[in-house]
Amino acid sequence: MTATMPETVQPQTVKPQTAQQSTPTEGAVRRGELAAFLRSRRERITPEQVGLPRGPRRRTPGLRREEVAHLSAVGVTWYTWLEQARDIHVSPQVLDSVARALQMDRAERGHLFALAGAADPVRGTECAVVTQSMRQMLDQLAPFPAVVQNSRFDILAYNSTYGRLLCDLANCMWLAFTNADWRASLVELDKTLCVMAAKFRASMAGHVAEPAWKALVARLEAASPEFREIWARQEVVRPVSHSKIFRHKEVGLLRLSATGLWTGPNHGPRMLTYTPDDEESRERLERLQALINGCRL
Repeated sequence: MTATMPETVQPQTVKPQTAQQSTPTEGAVRRGELAAFLRSRRERITPEQVGLPRGPRRRTPGLRREEVAHLSAVGVTWYTWLEQARDIHVSPQVLDSVARALQMDRAERGHLFALAGAADPVRGTECAVVTQSMRQMLDQLAPFPAVVQNSRFDILAYNSTYGRLLCDLANCMWLAFTNADWRASLVELDKTLCVMAAKFRASMAGHVAEPAWKALVARLEAASPEFREIWARQEVVRPVSHSKIFRHKEVGLLRLSATGLWTGPNHGPRMLTYTPDDEESRERLERLQALINGCRL
């Protein structure tokens, strides 16, 4: 009997399944950027700059992680996790200490807090500057009303048409809820107040630890029951172009579209311009500007 030899089974090459690549979340991307930024700042600071001995066996071009932790008065593990892009919560106080230890300037400090998604407790001390070129732009936009304001609705500069349309200005939020002349100029007052409060709350999310912002809210709550009621709704809205109807005692109703233009890379000061929605409003703006020019003669 002839034995039947078993068939030789050729090994098959199995292609490994390609795992679906998951898209990094915004938080993961932000933590990675934060880690890279901290490493770059740490490596540029020499031990001599912070009063530490260099030592004979230093391999890093700048400070060691444990040295930054020591200078910041935070745990070595905690700081290491920051540079490893770990998913941890970092308080503004820790970020402030790290920024000081790494001798960050204002731009670097702002970048650090932005990447960490935290409010800088000393950010409100900076003063926004209205340059001469911005003032020239405001003047050239007349008869269109135009104003430069910061994210807290403080008025930094405005042209003659804007001043004549409303009044002498300080803070738009304060005027909207407390100034009778300013309120009388707005036809859709209730709608405008709700939108302004919602924009203000959205802007304040990045400034919750700043005394100037908290003080303004406290003043508004004390002075205006209307503000307290609207503020308690916790509504937020993003800044978008929109139309407003103004009532001016000298030229009548003005239907204007508001457009905000940021004046820098960060959402701080912006230039707000009002353009007429119809020919009648355009003519009335020109009449308003003529009244201003007449007062100057």
